[in-house]
Amino acid sequence: MIDPTALDITATTAALAAGTVSAEDLLQAYMDRIARYEGSLNCFITLLATPALAQARAADARRAKGRPLSPVDGIPIALKDNIDLAGVPTTNGMAKFRTPDNDSAAAHRLRQAGAVIIGKANMHEGALGATTNNYHHGACYNPWRPGYTPGGSSGGSAAAVAARLCVGALGTDTMGSVRLPAAYCGLAGLKPTYGLISARGVVPLSYGLDHVGPICRSVRDLSLLLAVLAGYDADCMESVHPQGALDTGQADLKGLRFAVPLSVDAVPCEAGIWENFQGYVANLCQEGAVQVDLHLANPDPTGTRLAGLLIAEAEAGHALAAELASRPADFSADFCKMLDYGRNAPAHRLVAAQRRLQAAGHSVRRLFDQVDLLLLPTAAQAAFPIEQRAPANQADFTQWANYGGCPALSLPCGLSPDGLPLGLQMIARPLADGQLLALAERIAPLLPRLPAPNPELL
Repeated sequence: MIDPTALDITATTAALAAGTVSAEDLLQAYMDRIARYEGSLNCFITLLATPALAQARAADARRAKGRPLSPVDGIPIALKDNIDLAGVPTTNGMAKFRTPDNDSAAAHRLRQAGAVIIGKANMHEGALGATTNNYHHGACYNPWRPGYTPGGSSGGSAAAVAARLCVGALGTDTMGSVRLPAAYCGLAGLKPTYGLISARGVVPLSYGLDHVGPICRSVRDLSLLLAVLAGYDADCMESVHPQGALDTGQADLKGLRFAVPLSVDAVPCEAGIWENFQGYVANLCQEGAVQVDLHLANPDPTGTRLAGLLIAEAEAGHALAAELASRPADFSADFCKMLDYGRNAPAHRLVAAQRRLQAAGHSVRRLFDQVDLLLLPTAAQAAFPIEQRAPANQADFTQWANYGGCPALSLPCGLSPDGLPLGLQMIARPLADGQLLALAERIAPLLPRLPAPNPELL
């Protein structure tokens, strides 16, 4: 009998529908792995074994009556711990933050679909960082290598999926925080069109850059979860109407026009990463796709990233002002320093930074007048030791899709010379999420299939 934790979401839904596994047995298989590996990985801040068991039994009862709520009814999913779940503490990666009375919009959609919420995942404090070396809750580790970061800020979500402690997870992405941990952990991760998944009930980092997105083991899983999560939310200021966003459109690689909008000179990479990327670009051309020589105008990844960071620090400082005033001990000194920097920035600097991000977003969107797809590495480096300072250019490839509000995803695309996962990033025009995912399904077979990491080595 196959181990049910070895299946992706799509295969698991088929197994549940066929009756080869029950939701309760599936949950138990994941809880067994959590009991075995969580101590060395630290993926979760809060585990929800008892309520998850009740949800799994309810899913089995519905399926026995022939009335499952959706294909994901009974599927164990983790939530990053800045996403509200009613009655469960939301720490936002801090010492404490709030215990909400209501579900976030994303959690509500998962519950309505019958998903089993298995726990709240570890994250970088306040979502403002990309290592998940958390001051309050301890470091989360990458299942691929002892002592290495899973990335961040959604590191716990990615590590839990990679280590098969859940089937899929939700994260948030402000400048790359879904795609970076997906790449570092050998997974697929999606940042959808801005506002396509409601951010209501998610602790803000940056109101104009935050996105909720799934992290899974396959592109088809991303599509399955996006269909559950996407939709207009009248109570969310940032929400957008789907307007055909899930339509697959033209997904033929032959004749596909794509560009590589940044060069290795703009974002220096670790040895092997750009060479790996260029190999897959060549493979795509062999399938009939056409590379267009098109680049971002005056990109300056460093200056633009610093502008994005300043805006995030200022907006997070505003969003967390009440907690900063009343419970300063709940914040680490480093986190407070970053928030204070943003809160104290003069208005003219904030306006200049905001205009810079708007110009960057416009520059990205204009490229889609001439191409269907943008391709880049996800990160300029593979995972690194968690105690090491994060590379300054960590988000230099991922940041652009956030400024443009564009859907973007990371696919696993082989291993670094040091044997760690790498990610291929694909970006499409806003509200072309379905086409992006369909193209990713066509491209994924052209990429190496990674083995699962072995947590026994940790």
